[in-house]
Amino acid sequence: MAKFVRIGENLNVMSKILGPAMKERNAGPIQDMAKKETEKGVDFVDLNIGPARKDGAAMMEWVVNTVQAVTNLPLALDTTNLDAMEAGLKVAKNSPLINSVTLQSDRFEAGLKLAAKYKASVVAVLWSDTGMPRDANERAMHIVEFVQKASELGIPNEKIFIDPIVSPISVEINQVKACVECMGMLQDIAPGCKSTVGLSNISNGAPEELRPWLNITYLIMLIKNGLYSAIVDSFDDRLKSFVTGERQNIVNLVNKMLDGEKVDMNSLNDEEKKFAKSVKVLTGETLFSNSWLES
Repeated sequence: MAKFVRIGENLNVMSKILGPAMKERNAGPIQDMAKKETEKGVDFVDLNIGPARKDGAAMMEWVVNTVQAVTNLPLALDTTNLDAMEAGLKVAKNSPLINSVTLQSDRFEAGLKLAAKYKASVVAVLWSDTGMPRDANERAMHIVEFVQKASELGIPNEKIFIDPIVSPISVEINQVKACVECMGMLQDIAPGCKSTVGLSNISNGAPEELRPWLNITYLIMLIKNGLYSAIVDSFDDRLKSFVTGERQNIVNLVNKMLDGEKVDMNSLNDEEKKFAKSVKVLTGETLFSNSWLES
């Protein structure tokens, strides 16, 4: 299995500690978080400063320099403010990642031009002026549009991370299935492109104690279909164990079910049963409810 890439999501302006530290230019908490994420073995540190409408460029430049003073990991720059994005790209080292560029007309070409100018990789979020793609085929159309425009600007497929947009299972099972289907189609549509997802979106709306079952099971499903990376909690050691080959028995169980093999539920231990039940709900075989693990 190829190395799975984890993008650490924890350095976020929404944090009650880190948000004020960014605004006050207090390096201590930010550098502490960056060091802890690095120690956890993530592959990118995501720097999310939000919309940053006021003083965004200065904030992003400061945050990038502050973090780079304590880690050599590549950075994912996360903001909707394109001026702030460029300010970060000017000082970022080690092949930064633009997180993200959508197909919306006010962001699409401008975002890609920044990626081309600074030779950065880019997350392609498949959201257009008409909103969320309806199914796997519409996602495929968006991928083709994104890759064609990127190619015109000199950006190779290998620098593009396709994000097919994970949506909550509590909202729409067909979107959950379409995301997996799209992942399986990606290399046929855009050879060489990488991929990523905001994994925790799958369990939004589910009770907190049940979310890890959905997150990890869906991650295994996506990896089986070619997922390259995910934006995840750097400190989720349980999730990490599933992408570093430590829980192959569970991975094999999930994959077996996805391949259509019958599984004797009575032969499984309690943990395996929970993963098996999570596969059933994520594939639409069982209707989602907050009690799917109890049924």
